[in-house]
Amino acid sequence: MIFMCPMTMTLTIDGLFCPAGLTFPERAVDYANFLHKNGNDKRAILGGLLLILCLGKEQEPMAEEKKKDKLEIEEKKDERIEKTGQMELNENGKMEDIHLISIIGEIEGHENLSNNSKTTKYEHILPSLAAIEDSKDIQGVLVLINTMGGDVEAGLAIAEMIASLSKPTVSLVLGGSHSIGVPIAVSTDYSFIVPTGTMVIHPVRMNGTVIGVPQTFEYFKLIQDRITSFVCNHCKANKQVYEELMTETGILTKDVGTILVGEDAVKYGIIDEVGGIDKAIAKLHGLISHKSADGNE
Repeated sequence: MIFMCPMTMTLTIDGLFCPAGLTFPERAVDYANFLHKNGNDKRAILGGLLLILCLGKEQEPMAEEKKKDKLEIEEKKDERIEKTGQMELNENGKMEDIHLISIIGEIEGHENLSNNSKTTKYEHILPSLAAIEDSKDIQGVLVLINTMGGDVEAGLAIAEMIASLSKPTVSLVLGGSHSIGVPIAVSTDYSFIVPTGTMVIHPVRMNGTVIGVPQTFEYFKLIQDRITSFVCNHCKANKQVYEELMTETGILTKDVGTILVGEDAVKYGIIDEVGGIDKAIAKLHGLISHKSADGNE
C-alpha cells in the first residue's frame, strides 16, 4: 500500500514513505504516527511498524555489502592501472565496454630497464590485446600515448597487434609519440593528437657493438624500411615525404629528423585529426555503433 505523505517524507523500498535523514527505528515511529493521524486502525499501524523495521534490518547490511563490493572493485581497478596502465571504460550509459591501454615512458624490449624508468612492457600489452580480440564483451579499444619511443621490435609488435584487431580502435597522442611511438599512433582505425602534442621522426639507431661492415648498414636500412612501410601503410603520409622528414638535418641540433607539433602531424597525413579525450571517446563510440549497425544488417 502507498500512502501520501508531507513534503518532509521520502520514498523508500516497496513504496513506503519515511522521513529523510532518520534511522529506521525513528522512521518506524514517525510512520506509525502518520498512519494514526490518517485514521488507520491499530492493526495497520502495527503492520506498518513491523514491516519498516524488517526492511531496515535487511536494507542496512545490504547497503554495507554493496559499499564494500564497490570499494573492492575500485581497489582492483587502481591496482591494475598501476601495474599495467590498463582499465575498462564501461560506465558510459551506452552499454559499450571500451578497453583503455596507455603507452607511456619508454617501450621496453627484451631487457628490463632500471626501476627509475617509466616503461611500457610488451609482455603486458600483447596478451591483453589477444584477450580483447577474443572477448565478446569488449567492443572497442582506446590507446593513450605519451612515449619517448624505445625498442623497435617491441614497438612494432604492439603496433601490428593493434592494427590486426577486429574491434574498433582509436589512439590519442598526449605529450609526445616519438620514434617507434609513431607506428603505434597510426596503427588504430582513427588517430588524434592534442594541439601541443609532438612527434619526433628520425632514423633508427642501435645500442651496443656495431661492426663496421656494409652488412651493418644494410641491416639498418632493412629495419628502417619496416618502420617506414608500416607507418605509410596505416596513415595518409606520402612515403617520400616521410623519408625526407626522417632525414632532415636543419631542425634537431644533435640528431637527424623532424619534430611535428599538433596540426603539423595532421598536415603531413600522419595523424587524422587534432583533438582531445572528448573527441577520441566520441569517435570510438561512433565506430562501435557503426560496426554494430553493419553487423545487424
